[in-house]
Amino acid sequence: MSTFDKEARRKLPSRPHDIPTPEPLMKFMEQGWAASPLKDLKRISAAGFAAKRRDLLSKAFPGKRLVIPAGTFKVRSNDTDYRFRPHTAFSWLTGIGGSDAVPDSILALEPNGSSHESLLFIHPRSDREKNDEFYRNPRHGEFWIGRRMTLEENGFAYGITVRHIDSLDDFLSIEKETLIIRDEDSYIDSRVKENGGDAELSSWVSEARLVKDEYEIAEMRKAIDSTHRGFEDMIRAIPSAIGKKRGERLIEGAFFTRARFEGNDLGYDSIVAAGSHACILHWIRNDGQLRDGELLLIDAGVERDSLFTADITRTFPINGRFSPAQRRIYMLVYEAQKAGMKAVKPGAKFRDFHIAASGVLARGLEEMGVLPISAEESLKPDVGLHRRWTVHGTGHMLGMDVHDCAKARKEAHTEGVLKEGMILTVEPGLYIQPDDTLFPAEYQGIGVRIEDDVLVTKDGCENLSSAMPTHPDEIEAWMAELTSK
Repeated sequence: MSTFDKEARRKLPSRPHDIPTPEPLMKFMEQGWAASPLKDLKRISAAGFAAKRRDLLSKAFPGKRLVIPAGTFKVRSNDTDYRFRPHTAFSWLTGIGGSDAVPDSILALEPNGSSHESLLFIHPRSDREKNDEFYRNPRHGEFWIGRRMTLEENGFAYGITVRHIDSLDDFLSIEKETLIIRDEDSYIDSRVKENGGDAELSSWVSEARLVKDEYEIAEMRKAIDSTHRGFEDMIRAIPSAIGKKRGERLIEGAFFTRARFEGNDLGYDSIVAAGSHACILHWIRNDGQLRDGELLLIDAGVERDSLFTADITRTFPINGRFSPAQRRIYMLVYEAQKAGMKAVKPGAKFRDFHIAASGVLARGLEEMGVLPISAEESLKPDVGLHRRWTVHGTGHMLGMDVHDCAKARKEAHTEGVLKEGMILTVEPGLYIQPDDTLFPAEYQGIGVRIEDDVLVTKDGCENLSSAMPTHPDEIEAWMAELTSK
């Protein structure tokens, strides 16, 4: 790699509006700073779990150097960057998440006999007497973004050997067989020759995360509890948002406040879909009005500082009461979800809960007279006419990513079997477009989805979000209680 490229990785962002720093000011800035170590610093609760995960990774790739980048900045608007979120594999293997993550960090597992030594390369707090970064660097400077931990503080907090990021070049210059997580850090990609093993490393990390450990399950419970409170914030906001231009965004804002207050961020862009917007599966513009007599579909999740996220959907009558047509569609989805939940258990195929839910939906559509063939015929894999009104799958793995473990091999994931400790969503839906003339007018524009987060247990499953009502009578009572205060 050229000297120019190395310098490009470290240089200050181009900021033509900055004023020059004269030499006397630079000298003055080096003086008069008291020691300010972090007080009451503790080892993070995830450190022991992360160490066990690294041990498993070490055993899976003996003798190979493994490099897992946190990722880097992404420019949003000239001299501002998007809020940084580290790569999931990096956080899972280090325990570093949320606002504690430092862009450009690298986790390396260096072969050491029959095992590996774990090394964390990080951009630490700068020395104020030797380095002008603390007041001049808008990406890493303490005056710009706040205090970072020193090398020693990082080592203590995360229980890992820590090195300065500036030593990474020398480390990588000693060549040996190396596997990396690609496409997260262009500098690392350029330093390590690509080989087929890189994909194997990505798959291994995804598959290792399919079954959650004790810490992960506890974090998921907390994310779901925060999401529950966020949904109640949104319900309370409904009456004042009715009829307002971009009322959907008033609801969205209520949830965002909860996510930032109790967690790291949103787990994903919230879907707040009023009326026929609910028929648009990934509606995130959220710029519509809430109208009396229509439904409001909300799909949202709080991401914890640990990066574990909930993913929950509820559908509400905006005026607090379901119409007969709305209730009929809602109950069909409700019964489909119950069937899907019943199919979630160890040893079941991953697709079984989707098949169970789809069967209920197809038979319901047949009973309503809109399906031109029998449900039995429609449910054949090479037919699928019922999918006109339910075009997505019934669930996915959930954890640190909202669609978790995406790099896992099909035979371990979508074509595999469920195991105790897996967490997934069960989320059937029916969506009748406003211009769909196969349904009577009173049904057109109705979209309903019910989504819960489910833990596979020894003999079945636990609905982790069961405290949030789903039956239409319970939904109406929930809304009445929250909006009457």
